[in-house]
Amino acid sequence: MRIPSPVVAVIADVLQECHTHAKLKMLFMKHGAPGAAPNGNKLQMCMTWLSIVNEQCPSPLEVAGGLIMNVMDALPRTDPFDFDGKTNAAHLDARKRPILVVLEKNGLRYETGGHIYPVTGLAPSRTLDDILRGRDLTAITAEFQRAQQTLAKDPAAALLAACAIVEAFCKVYIEDTPGLEMPKAPTLKPLWAIVHKDLQLAPASELDEDLRRVLGGLASVVEGILTARTHASSAHGRGRIADKVELRHARLAVNASHTLVVFLLETWDARKATPGAERPRTRVGR
Repeated sequence: MRIPSPVVAVIADVLQECHTHAKLKMLFMKHGAPGAAPNGNKLQMCMTWLSIVNEQCPSPLEVAGGLIMNVMDALPRTDPFDFDGKTNAAHLDARKRPILVVLEKNGLRYETGGHIYPVTGLAPSRTLDDILRGRDLTAITAEFQRAQQTLAKDPAAALLAACAIVEAFCKVYIEDTPGLEMPKAPTLKPLWAIVHKDLQLAPASELDEDLRRVLGGLASVVEGILTARTHASSAHGRGRIADKVELRHARLAVNASHTLVVFLLETWDARKATPGAERPRTRVGR
């Protein structure tokens, strides 16, 4: 799907406000924009390059999602140049809101991790973060069903959706757990490392061998999803010789992600329900 013209205009305007000329060039090239940087000021360069992305890239929305990820996923912090010591939450919202509004008007939605998708059916009444915090397994399944719906049409997009939901869980867990800090690079690998360690998902030695193998395979599942997203999905732009994502592979990743997230939610709840489980905690399976 092409990036709608109103979305191109808003993204270009936000990007030119947030980055220098040199930074914009690096950003576009990093996320797969073809060719050299167009001539003109920052706004003209962004609009022209996004138009080229529409014409030449197989997945323009994925390129656009990568371009705005740093803006959309930024967390409020204390600005060292704000002498009142206030957070820059309002400043961040002023950057994000125009993008969210124009996406909604054009039947699109943004998800954490730099993903832009067409809205299918009715728009969800809650954000994915809200669903995760509410431990609503029915709603989580519905989110994965959205990914399932895209499998036949675009397996690579389904792969991205599966990865995005795992990333979202990890971020919610870290944000809601005292003592944990978001990694500098809020991508799946460092996020998972923090969650895996804090939930103590290493299998206990006294468990049945079969169950130990299942628990020990969690890291392999996450690593496989991450590798598939990086190498075979459209997350970073796909060249002419990029590996084609087959339907069966994408379906495996989506189903594995769903099973993993449900298990993580249930483990989180089990930890809270166990007296004295805050720290030190017994390991999974005891």
